[in-house]
Amino acid sequence: MARGKVQMRRIENPVHRQVTFCKRRMSLLKKANELSVLCDADIGVMVFSPHGKICELATNGNMQGLIERYKGNNTKEQGESSKQNKPQIIQQEVLLLRQEINLLQKGLRYMYGANDMDHMNLHELQALESNLENWVHNTRSTKMQIMSREIEVLRNKEGILKATNDILQERIIQQSGILETGSNMVTPQFPFQRTMESGHYF
Repeated sequence: MARGKVQMRRIENPVHRQVTFCKRRMSLLKKANELSVLCDADIGVMVFSPHGKICELATNGNMQGLIERYKGNNTKEQGESSKQNKPQIIQQEVLLLRQEINLLQKGLRYMYGANDMDHMNLHELQALESNLENWVHNTRSTKMQIMSREIEVLRNKEGILKATNDILQERIIQQSGILETGSNMVTPQFPFQRTMESGHYF
């Protein structure tokens, strides 16, 4: 009697799961070994058990050697693939740059008075409008930055002038105080003075 088809899903019973793992692991390693012998192929198989134990099979060498060969081959394939794709990428970039240059030339001719509007399609006009908006935005941003820097410089100059003015005001006040003190000094009176009329001293 033929055995029914086994459903591929996780075995819930841990004992049955462990037995099935051991049986199928041995079958897998046996098939890999047979394939290596029959076809003279280098095969590496690594199996980690549910408990974390590793079981490996490496034909015609060791597992580390096969891993190094895999890494080298994979890197080589990636390099060849990138070399094959590089010319295509360069061609796409050149095409995009040519389209952008053509659009900019048309836009410059239009801005300088040559009416090329009839020769520009809707997509080109939309791209030109977007570029003009970006240019205006960048121009305004640069202008605001320059104005902010100039305002900051003027504020610094204003602060320096105010400080200098305060120092000069203090010096003027000090000098005016010294002059007032000198003018208010009282002339000393001598005890013996002679009047012009009497000629007496007192």
